[in-house]
Amino acid sequence: MSSSVCDNAHRASARANLIGSLWMVVAMAGFAVEDSLLKVASAQLPVSQVLVLFGCLGMALFVAFATVQGDKLFVPETRVRSMQIRMGFEIFGRLFFVLAIALAPLSAATVILQATPLVVVAGAALVFGEKVGILRIFAIVIGFIGVLIVLQPGAESFTWSAILAVLGMLGFAGRDLASRAAPKTLSTAVLGVYGYLALLFAGGLYALWETPQFVVPSLETMLALILASLVGAFSYVSLMNAMRTGEVSAVAPFRYSRLLFGIGLGVFWFGEAFTQPMFLGSGLIVCAGMFLLWSGRRAR
Repeated sequence: MSSSVCDNAHRASARANLIGSLWMVVAMAGFAVEDSLLKVASAQLPVSQVLVLFGCLGMALFVAFATVQGDKLFVPETRVRSMQIRMGFEIFGRLFFVLAIALAPLSAATVILQATPLVVVAGAALVFGEKVGILRIFAIVIGFIGVLIVLQPGAESFTWSAILAVLGMLGFAGRDLASRAAPKTLSTAVLGVYGYLALLFAGGLYALWETPQFVVPSLETMLALILASLVGAFSYVSLMNAMRTGEVSAVAPFRYSRLLFGIGLGVFWFGEAFTQPMFLGSGLIVCAGMFLLWSGRRAR
């Protein structure tokens, strides 16, 4: 009887991990498509206008989602200091990553984004006093070397636009760190509303510097933005489903599937070149991230 119960529990766990992993792959594919559609929209519209329109569309979707679930949007938990810090990092990350998508190769921006978990682990050690250990520090350093290989500072192929992806990645890492201290009572839908509200703020702030003229979006551009908001919302929900279905250690590695989708779309949709330094750098980043996940699971 006990053996049968253990087998059933093992099969149930394996099934949950499989479903969670599939949700993660779907989410990462969706985010890569969302990035591509925003790149298409930014070819016609000023970046600040893309941010504002995309923020409005995404926020409307999550407000509807929260309303259906009966979630309250304006509760005391949304005004605590950790949420304010999270919002600040969200604005910073969203602004610079959308700028990177618009101005830098999509494949390079996607590779650099994969270093986010490395910064989160390093930040957790500095901010929350979490124990990291020599091997994990070494893995973080290796991952950062991978980022430098992708950037190639000093080389003729170096472009300052790639730095925008690094700044966006740092913003997202700060957001993830702040999320650890955010109230657990806030639902996915409410966090989504404030995430897209950050896009609105980012667009407004950048407009003060960019001072763009309003451009009437073409039908193709407007469809790209609408589709990006729908795909982005679905991907966000898929990501939450992934993290809540299987074991984090089994599901989280599939985050790196975004690398394949982002590079594939960059090469086949936008005609970008995937160079040898990008291949080497992305390999180091992924290996470092996978080691951090493995060592974290072993520590637990």
